[in-house]
Amino acid sequence: MDRNAQRMVGKVISNAMDKTVVVSVERLVKHKLYKKYMKRSKKYYAHDEKNAFNVGDTVQIVASKPLSKTKRWRASKLINVSKK
Repeated sequence: MDRNAQRMVGKVISNAMDKTVVVSVERLVKHKLYKKYMKRSKKYYAHDEKNAFNVGDTVQIVASKPLSKTKRWRASKLINVSKK
């Protein structure tokens, strides 16, 4: 794994695909006119080799080479387990 690779933390929203999880990453953006912070989220498809992550888990994803048409990230480590 590259030490300088881009990293993000997000919540797993789907694990229905084989070896793939969908991770939602939220960020805060300041409104240009009203100067108020708004939440913006984006979905990323991440490679999960062992199908280890479940819906609701908080995970760290790391940028990688393209693995498929939509997958450009790898789920690297579990930050927080969902309470199901």
